[in-house]
Amino acid sequence: MYSTFIISKSDCMTCTNKTLKSLGTLRGVFGAEIDQIKGEVVVTHTDEISRKEIAEMLLSLGYPELENNAESTLSYDDPSIWGCAL
Repeated sequence: MYSTFIISKSDCMTCTNKTLKSLGTLRGVFGAEIDQIKGEVVVTHTDEISRKEIAEMLLSLGYPELENNAESTLSYDDPSIWGCAL
């Protein structure tokens, strides 16, 4: 099954990779894609995990789910003063 989440847009590949890696640690999740242009996360998972549990993980990573019809509220995340330099 697929679950789609609308989130704030981000241009940071390090943050995107961290989010994908964290989603991959959840039981029942076997794939995830982030579209940085649309501000959309699509997670492929089994029924072992609920959509709510995935949304909670995204929230803990700093990506609260936005309403589907909130196109005008989509904006890029504020850049941090440190950026994502490792």
